[in-house]
Amino acid sequence: MLEIISGRSVKKLDADFISDRGITSHRLMENAAQAFCDWFEKKYHRNDRIGICCGHGNNGGDGLAIARLLWRKGFDVVVFLVGDHDNASADCRLNRELLPDKLPAVSLTEEDIQHIEFDFDVIIDALLGIGVNRPLSGDFLALVKRLNRLIHVNKIAVDIPSGLPSDECVEGDAFIADITISFQFPKYSLLFPEHAGFVGHLKVANIGISQPFFGQFSEGKYYLQYKDVAKRHLRFGRFSHKGDFGKVLVCGGSYGSMGALKMAATASLRTGSGLVTCLAPKCGMGILQSSLPEAQVLTGEGENELAGSVDSESLSRFDAIGIGPGMGTSQTSSCFLGKFLENYKGPLVIDADGINILAKQPGLLNYLNENVILTPHVKEFERLVGPCQNHKERLDKALEFSMKHGCILILKGAHTAISLPNGKQYFNSTGNKHMATGGSGDVLTGMITSFLGQGYSVENAAVCGVYQHGLAGQIASKNRLRGTIASDIVEAIPRTYILLKID
Repeated sequence: MLEIISGRSVKKLDADFISDRGITSHRLMENAAQAFCDWFEKKYHRNDRIGICCGHGNNGGDGLAIARLLWRKGFDVVVFLVGDHDNASADCRLNRELLPDKLPAVSLTEEDIQHIEFDFDVIIDALLGIGVNRPLSGDFLALVKRLNRLIHVNKIAVDIPSGLPSDECVEGDAFIADITISFQFPKYSLLFPEHAGFVGHLKVANIGISQPFFGQFSEGKYYLQYKDVAKRHLRFGRFSHKGDFGKVLVCGGSYGSMGALKMAATASLRTGSGLVTCLAPKCGMGILQSSLPEAQVLTGEGENELAGSVDSESLSRFDAIGIGPGMGTSQTSSCFLGKFLENYKGPLVIDADGINILAKQPGLLNYLNENVILTPHVKEFERLVGPCQNHKERLDKALEFSMKHGCILILKGAHTAISLPNGKQYFNSTGNKHMATGGSGDVLTGMITSFLGQGYSVENAAVCGVYQHGLAGQIASKNRLRGTIASDIVEAIPRTYILLKID
C-alpha cells in the first residue's frame, strides 16, 4: 500500500533515502525524470512537438531533466524557463547546465508570455512543485493562465499541477492538466474532488524509494493498489458449498424504488454469495421473484414500505446484512431501522436511506459498532455531520466519525475514502467518472455485504468491495463510456476476479 505523506515531510524523506543509498539528490531527480520518460514514451510519438515549462526550483529541475532525456530519445522538445534561474536550486542549476546546446531553451518574461505562440502537441508543466504555500502570482500566474487557455493540446503536470498545494485546497489559479504524473505516491490534495479539474487522470510513477522510508512520516493515509487487494481475499476449496459462501440478507425497497434493492441483491450474487435473501415490502414480491429468481424474497407487513417485526432469532441465521437501498425515510421505515439495529449485532452495511434515517434520528448512532460499515455519498455524509467547507474538512470529519462511533465509514466518490476506527484512511485508485450513475452505490452495498457474508473481516470487506466496485466500473465503461448504467457494473463484477487472479 502506498503511504501518503505530507508535503512538508517529502524533503526529509528524500534526504533519508539519499543518505541511506549513498546517492546524490541529483541522482534521485534523474530517477524521477527517467520514470516520467518511461511512461511518456509509451503514450506519445517522436513527431509530437513538446513544450516543457520549467521553474527555478526542484520541480523545474525535474522538467529540465525530462527535456534532456526526451530530446536524446529523438523527441522534438523546447524548454521555457520561468522565474529567477540565476538563483535556482542546486539540482535545477545542474540540469540547466546539462541541457544539450542544440536543445532550445527560451527564457520567458511576462510580455513574452502574452505574445508567444505555444504551437505544441504536448505541454509539460514543471513550474512549481509541492512547496507551493500561496496563490500564484507574477510570471507564473500569467503563464499558467495562458497555458490553461490553450485547446487541442495534451497537458501533463510533473508531480503536481503548478499552483496546487500538496495538502490543502487551492486558492486562486492552478495549471489544468489532462494527466498528472505524481512521483512515488499521490500527494494528498490530488485526491480532493475540488481539484479533479486540475489533476485530470492521476498516475503514480515509482522512483525507487522503498516503503520502509515512509514509516517515520506516517499519518495513517494510504493509497490502495492492485497488490494490496488480492492478498486480502479468502480462498475456497473444491469441496466448498453454498453455505460456505455466506447467507446474506438485503433489506430495502419501496413503491417505485424496488430497483435499488434488486441491484444490491444481484451485486451480492455476482460477488459470490451462496444464498441471498431480499427483505422487501409486499409490493416487491412479484418484481423481485420474476427479475431475480436466484434470490429468496421475504416481505414485511407493509404493502408499500418496509415494516414488520425484526427479532434477533430471525436475523441470526444470516451471516451479514445490508440495509437501506430504496427503503425510504418514512416514519415506518425509521421504526423498522431502529428495531433492526437494536436486535442485530452482526456484520452490517448501512447505505442510502438507512444513512438518511440515522441523520434524522441521531440517537440511533449509539447502536453503531465495530461490525458496521456506513457507505454515504457526500450529501448523505453531510446530513450526518453537517456542512463542510471543502473535501479536506469532509475527510477529517469522516475519520473523526469513524473513531467516535467505532465503525467503518466509506465516503463515496472519486478516490473513495475508507475511514477506520483505528485512525487509518485508505483511498481508492480504481473507478472513473462514468460510474456517476443511479444505482452505482447500491451495487457497492451488495458487494460489501457479500464479502462480509463470505467471512471477510469488516476491513477487508470494505477494501475489497470498494476496489473491485471501481474496477468493475472501469471494465463496464470501457466501451459504453457515458452510457454506462449500474447494471453494467454488476455484470462486470466477475471479470474483476479474473484480473485479480482470484478463483
